[in-house]
Amino acid sequence: MPYSRAMKTDFNTYLVGGAVRDQLLGVPWHEHDWVVVGATPEQLVHAGFRPVGQDFPVFLHPRTGEEYALARTERKSGRGYGGFTFHATPDITLKQDLQRRDLTINAMAMDDAGVVIDPYGGQQDLSARLLRHVSPAFAEDPLRVLRVARFAARYAPLGFRVADETMQLMRELAESGELQALTAERTWKEISRALMESRPEVFIRVLHECGALAELLPEVDCLFGVPQPEAHHPEVDTGEHVLLVLRKAAEMDLPLPARWACLLHDLGKGRTPEHFWPKHHGHEAKGLAAVKAVNQRCKAPRDCQELALLTCEYHTHCHRALELKPGTLLKLFKTFDIYRRPERFEQFLGACEADARGRTGLEQRDYPQVDYLRAAATAARSADVKTLLEQGYQGAELGAALEQERLRLIAEHKQGQANQ
Repeated sequence: MPYSRAMKTDFNTYLVGGAVRDQLLGVPWHEHDWVVVGATPEQLVHAGFRPVGQDFPVFLHPRTGEEYALARTERKSGRGYGGFTFHATPDITLKQDLQRRDLTINAMAMDDAGVVIDPYGGQQDLSARLLRHVSPAFAEDPLRVLRVARFAARYAPLGFRVADETMQLMRELAESGELQALTAERTWKEISRALMESRPEVFIRVLHECGALAELLPEVDCLFGVPQPEAHHPEVDTGEHVLLVLRKAAEMDLPLPARWACLLHDLGKGRTPEHFWPKHHGHEAKGLAAVKAVNQRCKAPRDCQELALLTCEYHTHCHRALELKPGTLLKLFKTFDIYRRPERFEQFLGACEADARGRTGLEQRDYPQVDYLRAAATAARSADVKTLLEQGYQGAELGAALEQERLRLIAEHKQGQANQ
């Protein structure tokens, strides 16, 4: 059933966009976007709506608080996502408003009776599982490249793909330099949302195939075509490995910082001279500068930045956990500050497991390193400060004694594992 505004007015309102699309697909939806046709801002205010739009007229419903936007057209007036002028008057039709939208499946509306208004073939493209642009005006907004890639990631489980002609427009946008006009904030919003979709690797693949990844994340893009030892990486290609790791991260339902770390963990392999291929000795340290550059350019949140750097530098420590000496484990725990930030270490373990299992044919392989490190960390945290205080330790001596106790407990844990 359509979502009714349950409010008598002198103008027409329609449910539009994602809510219509997802109803027709039979998948859950959470947001209701409305468009108002045949009204002026003054009429909406008189009806009790509260204006909130800055760039164009948007109003909040007096009872539901949902957003209602006046039907509008737009014209390219500059570079980037914000380079548009908008025209919103009562004579703008619903069809004109829908024409400015990105994809046909997002350019449908529904009236109060549940009748779908579909002037651009959205229902046909839903059936064909196609992400197709509405009009050539698609190419005026570079942000749409990221949006289409994100929709491809969201609806990949349903069999959706990007239409060939839309992919061609995305290539043209990538080649035009327009993507450089996007703000870091807008870019990060799309990237972060895409990484949390059920198939985040599809987002990266689509960007790679249309050339946008080379513009936005060249450090990731250059991993495609870089070989790794087949004995450890049957998929060989480093870029393909990163896609497998992202898919595994989604299957494991890892949080955003861990997925960001998965995307960036192998950037050092893109800096290995070709004559060393397929080996990548020291890629962990070599990748840190690249991770820092991506973090800063995308203005990623602090928790994402920190975990990406730590995972880049220490993911092979996790893979070799069973071989590490107690002293090395103690340093690792101190670096991650497992005593005050246990959740960050858990996210690191998740990213490393996704890395280990994000390899062709090894997706279900056991990864005992996680349980081993988690238990070792628990042992280190069990060191009793109170007992040391009772023994008379204070100041720097207390800190040194605490470290020794943690080291003893880690060694005891390691010995216990060896005896099993």
